[in-house]
Amino acid sequence: MKAVLHILRVGPQVTVQDAGRMGLMRFGVPQSGPMDRAAFALAQKAIGGAGAGAGIEVSRGGLLLECREGPVNLALAGGGFAVTAAGVPGDSWQVLTLQTGDRLDIRPGPWGSWCYLVFGGRLQAPSWLGSQATHALSNLGGGTLLAGQELIIEDVAPKVPSRSLTCPVWARPRHVLRAVPGPQERFFPPEALETLFTTPFHLTDAWDRMGLRLRGPALRPIAALQIPSGPVLRGSLQLSGEGTATLLLADHQTTGGYPRLATVVDSDLDGLAQCRPHQTLHFERVTPEEAISLIRHQKTRLARFQQGLA
Repeated sequence: MKAVLHILRVGPQVTVQDAGRMGLMRFGVPQSGPMDRAAFALAQKAIGGAGAGAGIEVSRGGLLLECREGPVNLALAGGGFAVTAAGVPGDSWQVLTLQTGDRLDIRPGPWGSWCYLVFGGRLQAPSWLGSQATHALSNLGGGTLLAGQELIIEDVAPKVPSRSLTCPVWARPRHVLRAVPGPQERFFPPEALETLFTTPFHLTDAWDRMGLRLRGPALRPIAALQIPSGPVLRGSLQLSGEGTATLLLADHQTTGGYPRLATVVDSDLDGLAQCRPHQTLHFERVTPEEAISLIRHQKTRLARFQQGLA
């Protein structure tokens, strides 16, 4: 069996994503994948998926679908979006079934920047290097959705009961980011780290899936910027010559020449992705050992919550 969904309206940066393009960064290929990986994993688990399949990452631009051929099961997770399914209002944490003729309308709600829509079946979408994750800059992978496009869901699973999902506290926006100094703090004056960890910063409107520019005190490097390019990670806080800070996100480049003053702990990045422009961020200093402990704790917490969704 298959289902067909017709896109009536779609905002910018709404893309097909799977868990990410693993193991290719050493070849210069970004990993991509969801901005909020935990929310994507929860949606997959709620619909009975193994976590490797593709779904739709919905930005605050929203998405309106009409089911042209059904039924099809859906799971939504991530953010505090307003969702109307077949005329029934709800939120972005639920499992439901669309029948032929039903519409699904996802609009921005009181909080959050990304919502995930995962299907009880296999979403047909192009793949690139073994993954359907969309690299937004090149549009390689499953691709950016367009109005008028049809989504085909194959191997549709039997109907499941509709139900609400609990949004865990740790899935909400995170405004305090734990970060480890380095790896290139030697290119900055000694007071730069103190400024970073004691002064508030603000999210700007200059952001995309590659990175997020911050507004705050200038953290100017004292060394020449002609340093050799080196590997960069999701969560790297890189500084330009005039001291503007940029946090690297899902589609980040694999190498870069801007010095990195600090690296945000990976387990805090999903909460960061749900923040909105002009909100305030604070950085909290942690050691590498504390960062590893935080990441392990979050993985354990996510796994326990997923068990309750199965």
